[in-house]
Amino acid sequence: MKFAQRDEEGYLVNPGDWSRELAIALAREETLLLSEEHWVVITFVRDYYAEHGITPDIRHAAKHLATHLGCDKKAGKARLFELFPYGYVQQTCKIAGMKRPRAWSTG
Repeated sequence: MKFAQRDEEGYLVNPGDWSRELAIALAREETLLLSEEHWVVITFVRDYYAEHGITPDIRHAAKHLATHLGCDKKAGKARLFELFPYGYVQQTCKIAGMKRPRAWSTG
């Protein structure tokens, strides 16, 4: 696995250092085994960051997952928290290789 510098909370210092292999290792640290649904969210977060230069707010990730699953946004958000039970910032953003976000809407 490629070395990636992380901050004191375990977030990548440079999101460009991210790889799928690193995501799997970060997920393992969070005791998560990544499923296809996890990858849908992780890929969305990475693509959004690449396009906009910022980490997407949870409501955008939940809406994307809901569209993928064919359910409403509320069910998408609930599923997001089933996939990443310790939270969007703590697990989703960390595993997707984002820097630790500063402020959030909880969606």
